[in-house]
Amino acid sequence: MREFSLPALYEVPADGNLTDLIRRNAAQHPDVAVIARKTPSGDWQDVTATAFLAEVRAAAKGLIASGVEPGDRVALMSRTRYEWTLLDFAIWSAGAVTVPVYETSSAEQVEWILGDSGAVAAIVETDVHDKTVESVRERLPQLKHLWRIEGGAVETLDAAGSDIADKVVDERSATAKADSPATIVYTSGTTGRPKGCVISHRAWFAECGNVVERLKPLFRTGESSILLFLPLAHVFGRLVEVAAVMAPIKLGHVSDIKNLTGELAAFRPTLILGVPRVFEKVYNSARAQAQAGGKGKIFDKAADTAIEYSRALDSAGGPPLALKFKHKVFDRLVFSKLRAVLGNRGEYAISGGAPLGERLGHFFRGIGFTVLEGYGLTESTAATAFNPWDRTKIGTVGQPLPGSTVRIADDGEVLLHGEHLFTGYWNNEKATTEAVSDGWFHTGDIGTVDGDGYLTITGRKKEIIVTAGGKNVAPAVIEDRIRAHALVAECMVVGDARPFIGALVTIDEEFLPRWAEQHGKPAGATVAQLKDDPDLIAAVQQAVDDGNAAVSHAEAVKKFRILTNQFTEESGHITPSLKLKRNVVLKDFAADIEAIYTK
Repeated sequence: MREFSLPALYEVPADGNLTDLIRRNAAQHPDVAVIARKTPSGDWQDVTATAFLAEVRAAAKGLIASGVEPGDRVALMSRTRYEWTLLDFAIWSAGAVTVPVYETSSAEQVEWILGDSGAVAAIVETDVHDKTVESVRERLPQLKHLWRIEGGAVETLDAAGSDIADKVVDERSATAKADSPATIVYTSGTTGRPKGCVISHRAWFAECGNVVERLKPLFRTGESSILLFLPLAHVFGRLVEVAAVMAPIKLGHVSDIKNLTGELAAFRPTLILGVPRVFEKVYNSARAQAQAGGKGKIFDKAADTAIEYSRALDSAGGPPLALKFKHKVFDRLVFSKLRAVLGNRGEYAISGGAPLGERLGHFFRGIGFTVLEGYGLTESTAATAFNPWDRTKIGTVGQPLPGSTVRIADDGEVLLHGEHLFTGYWNNEKATTEAVSDGWFHTGDIGTVDGDGYLTITGRKKEIIVTAGGKNVAPAVIEDRIRAHALVAECMVVGDARPFIGALVTIDEEFLPRWAEQHGKPAGATVAQLKDDPDLIAAVQQAVDDGNAAVSHAEAVKKFRILTNQFTEESGHITPSLKLKRNVVLKDFAADIEAIYTK
């Protein structure tokens, strides 16, 4: 199968923009809680559709009074919090364009994004962010305003616009049409400078309208809720923001995921959005806790049962009677407790950013919590394919977004077509021309489409490793399998022009103390102290063996090296969206790579 498409389930308004959604919600669902915000005491406080519209209008008036004009770019640099969504819709209501900036961005990155986009104003969250912008402000002549959320930005805007009438905001809101830019989202930049993806109101309507329609049972107004903890500077998090408002369902924000389980228990969402690392940690933490309590064997039997049960759901006869009975027993002993960790109300999660892995996918569906895998890019306004709730095919990233087409080129590259695509790269016609040909966006990813239209991603064209023997290896498959091990933080496969495939592995420092205690290692032992420890090497070898099971002998990792460093955003080895900067890792750890191939 080379091409597959699905008919649209949602018709994009001919001449509307995203601000229409909040006015519609206030008119049709005035007393429905569309957002919940954290109070200083830590409780959740509902915000109705009417109240949210009023708050958005008040902030938009302040932007207008401050001189923000239609089409102007306004930067927003903050962690995921209520004010992010409030200000996003306020910027649109002023007729302007939102430019998200990761809250972890360096001064150089901030200067590039604000300068390249021509932002006339910036709203930041903290004093640290404020100082970062101020440090480069003299090189940003177009930047006229800088507001700080923790310095009363919302209150300042409300006061500044107190004399402006609602009618003025409504008139300003109407200046943006369906094809007007809604946002410029800068890619994470695994290589070179980030490129600004211009995403129109039309693209957001096409994306979120079709997602909500295809996953309708997950978006029930007045019943469903979603807790957002991914960065809103990333297009995936933004998809949830807009889709929640479009449905509408209740949206909550979490800035700090260190106490995510506590937040899930308090908010009790019906739908969770996450990346594979979140679900891996839920599984690994539960397994480690069971082992620490002497119930490791019970947990492993329960996990095997969940996976077997899920696989049986895809067979013609379904799970046999004996398996159903065993599943019911473990549901009472284990599965119900895992669902409680996830809030105890949800049955579904949406996962993207990287492959979840077939085993983990079956495990979660087997415990009664189905993770719907999807796939997308900034240029496709997040999800361009996802698994439908009623026809999940674990191991794939699902079918195309309704109203769009996926095509597999002769060299295996995934090409996309549809209203949900970006309109081009800001100030970069050359890059746009290289990426889009005859209306088809070239993703750079390699994949296949089966007879039912389900897409499977196998790697990236630029990341293909060619060994000295001429074997082409896509590293993503084996990396994701190795990374799923509780002890492994990151894994990067190497071997370009080398005689065999090797890997650099970093250790999960959060999990290491627990492992060390279980294996009789000194308390407080570091990775540097344990990197040559036979037990640690054996544990990582187990992870590598599991990864090797997914590929051919020629693609398997023959040797690995445990690093004492971590790949982090601060170290420059990972992007804010958790993608490896392979070229940087190759350069910084050249000696370690060389050691893999030294006899």
